[in-house]
Amino acid sequence: MVARFISSDYVEESLAQATYDKLEDGTYVGRVPPCVGVIAFEETPRECENNLRFTLEDWILVGLKRNHPLPLIADIELS
Repeated sequence: MVARFISSDYVEESLAQATYDKLEDGTYVGRVPPCVGVIAFEETPRECENNLRFTLEDWILVGLKRNHPLPLIADIELS
C-alpha cells in the first residue's frame, strides 16, 4: 500500500491547474490561478515548473501557519 498525504495531493492538483507562458525576453512565467500570488519566473520551462512547486509549497505553509483560507482544490480543503 502506498502512503498518500493530503498536502501532496493538494500540491499535485494545484499544479495540474498551472499555466505557463513564454515571455518576450525568452524566460518563462508560471502561475497557479486559484492560489493568488503563486507565481514563478525562470529561464527554462522545467526550472519554472520546479520553482512554481517550491513557491506553492511555501505559500501553503505560510497560509496554514497564519490561518489564511486556502482555496478548495479538487475537493481538498487544507484550511
